[in-house]
Amino acid sequence: MALNRENEKLVNTVYAGLFAALTALLTAALHIPVGNGYVHCGDAVIYLAAAMLPLPYAAGAAAVGGALADVLSGYAVYALPTFIIKAMLALVFSAVSGTQMLEKRRILAMILCGLVSVTGYWLTAVILYGGWAAQFVETVPGNCVQAIASGIVYAVIAAAMARNPRGKMKG
Repeated sequence: MALNRENEKLVNTVYAGLFAALTALLTAALHIPVGNGYVHCGDAVIYLAAAMLPLPYAAGAAAVGGALADVLSGYAVYALPTFIIKAMLALVFSAVSGTQMLEKRRILAMILCGLVSVTGYWLTAVILYGGWAAQFVETVPGNCVQAIASGIVYAVIAAAMARNPRGKMKG
């Protein structure tokens, strides 16, 4: 069924809201503390949103969901940097990856997203707390674990969705 332009915007907005809520929930409620941060499945949801939605909707879902998770988790000081970093993840993932849920370009996209995330949170920690080297040691290892875990979770979900012909939404 073909959607007219107005209905397509509504559907994308609804899905963006759902992805934002899932990102917030899977980041704030289901996380494992590591070092100066925590490992969560929220970035995998951001990758799914970027794979399934047009860019502005994916970036909005990523930014709002990530920032909301920080507020809900008691890390409100990180909400603005997270808003920017998570929007950049959706931007990078959308720009680099292709049209299939699971393909080689997605691996490159996840690696670049990991670099954006690790660098973004390292710089955030330096701005908030000072000490380039100390923050590197404190934040980078945990954020690398987070990036790898999110990539694995995305790959598992994407593999399952790739088998379902209805698992494609990008407009």
